[in-house]
Amino acid sequence: MLSDYVVAVTLAEADIAQEVADKWIASGEELRMSAGWSCYCWLLGNRPDDEFSESKLAGMLEMVKNTIHDSPERTKYAMNNFLYTVAISYVPLHDKACGTARTVGPVEVNKDKAKSKFLHAYENIQKAVDKGQVGFKRKHVRC
Repeated sequence: MLSDYVVAVTLAEADIAQEVADKWIASGEELRMSAGWSCYCWLLGNRPDDEFSESKLAGMLEMVKNTIHDSPERTKYAMNNFLYTVAISYVPLHDKACGTARTVGPVEVNKDKAKSKFLHAYENIQKAVDKGQVGFKRKHVRC
């Protein structure tokens, strides 16, 4: 939880956020990867769309599509949230993110527990679309 909130939020306020988040995502370490994906969620939900490379984010969506089901547990949560955030907060890739979320389908987490849970990015995206939330941006990263 600390990696997804305190660490990711703090990084999202820095000018080097994308560069560091990219390194963390590529690290292969569960908490760093989770913090990297979460940092992008905070960035996308706060900064203007023109601060991001559309092709880079499209590549990240492909990475999520190809790796989410085999990723570590915390990373799955963060990647699922990334799908949702791109679809809602980054308008240029809304359709691609929706298609990716539909392709990914439900993501099973906590498989080792007695009762696993399923994350449904596509369903959550549709709920936000129905509420007219596409294009949502926070005024500040921190609450």
